Amino acid sequence: MADMESFREAVTEWAAGGPGDSARELAGRLSVRAVVLLEGLSDAAAVDALAASRGRSLAAEGVCVLPMGGAMSVGRFSRLLGPSGLGLRLTGLCDEAERRYYARGWERAGVAQQGFFVCVADLEDELIRALGVTRVEELVRAEGDLRALRTFLRQPAQQGRTSQQQLRRFLGTKKGRKIHYGRVLVEALDPDRVPAPLDGLLTGLAPPG
Repeated sequence: MADMESFREAVTEWAAGGPGDSARELAGRLSVRAVVLLEGLSDAAAVDALAASRGRSLAAEGVCVLPMGGAMSVGRFSRLLGPSGLGLRLTGLCDEAERRYYARGWERAGVAQQGFFVCVADLEDELIRALGVTRVEELVRAEGDLRALRTFLRQPAQQGRTSQQQLRRFLGTKKGRKIHYGRVLVEALDPDRVPAPLDGLLTGLAPPG
């Protein structure tokens, strides 16, 4: 049975130079109405976790959350999926440093510039600021990573950095850690403390009608 994961895989293959027939067929069969273009898997984990916390299934709503494997791919994906391709609504979430890639990709695909949301530094930075350093350290402890964090903080390169900067760096030091904490940090948020870019993204994806 086809599902949204099948569509993601078909689109990724298409963007890599493969045929687009499967993506077109699945878009119709699954009633895909929108695609969220994200840099990586940790962003996707955070978006899915926030949707779940609000009782929503984006896939069931016809929304595909699609990690591209790097912001520089956004032009290719937006061209295939946007007005000149499948005609789907596009939105996305990016780091400040990647804003230019999204803006250029949106422009070339004929998508409105306001269709994506920008994190001040990156999503991890947004989440740490929303939760506070103390709460994030509590979550790291609860997840069994306190010893790893303490070892990391003793590294010379971490001296002189703020606690927020250190935590942000720590989340990216081990394969899979950013993905795991993308979900953990979002699930720990109070409803009124969701970072504006993430909240704006999900709110904008409300089902029509």
